[in-house]
Amino acid sequence: MNPIRLLLVEDDAVSRGFLTLALQSMPATVVDTANDGAQAIAQSREQSHALWLLDANLPDASGEQLLASLRELRPEIPALCLTAEVQPERLDRLRAAGFAEVLQKPLAMATLHAAVRRVLGGRHQAAHADSMVWDDAQALQALGGNMAAMQAMRGLFIAELPVQCNAVLQAIAAGDTGAVRAELHRLKASCGFVGSLRLLDAVRALSDAPDDSRRAEQFQAEVAAALAAQPRH
Repeated sequence: MNPIRLLLVEDDAVSRGFLTLALQSMPATVVDTANDGAQAIAQSREQSHALWLLDANLPDASGEQLLASLRELRPEIPALCLTAEVQPERLDRLRAAGFAEVLQKPLAMATLHAAVRRVLGGRHQAAHADSMVWDDAQALQALGGNMAAMQAMRGLFIAELPVQCNAVLQAIAAGDTGAVRAELHRLKASCGFVGSLRLLDAVRALSDAPDDSRRAEQFQAEVAAALAAQPRH
């Protein structure tokens, strides 16, 4: 499968480093970076990107100005805005400029991953499907290299997963965000112990926004994938 190429435009070196590593950890993802608007426009002329991730305040342009310039070159490309801004009026202006979503910094890796998946939809889901549903190395590391313990933990996890999923969905249907987060919190640690890292990403994303129907659908999809790909040893 051809890699998905993203353009990240961020002038702060520390933020750019973290965001680049976070994006590169997603399956089949290549990240081009730019420090300012001029570099971003040059990159867009040279490469075709599936998604732009733009900082709201760059040395030579605002996020709105850069998005408008990039759209003159490639009007079909979606964009995410990254900002430390907290003023509602400013956030509203960024959304009105045409960004698919506005993400507030600092943000968790899982939140960033979930936003990219939502915007890219099926294109990234196909790449994501190529990654491992179960990560044996992660699970063995968490359990001190004990294969028997890993197998036992996964057996318990798989047996309980449908019940936990139903509890989450029932809490969502009832509009009880506290109960949703409580159920998801119980899942977080166990996902890491058994190496169910894709599901862990979906759990974290839904916990951040329990009323987001797209995140709920992704959670259900990852539960189904985990159950369908039950590891055999």
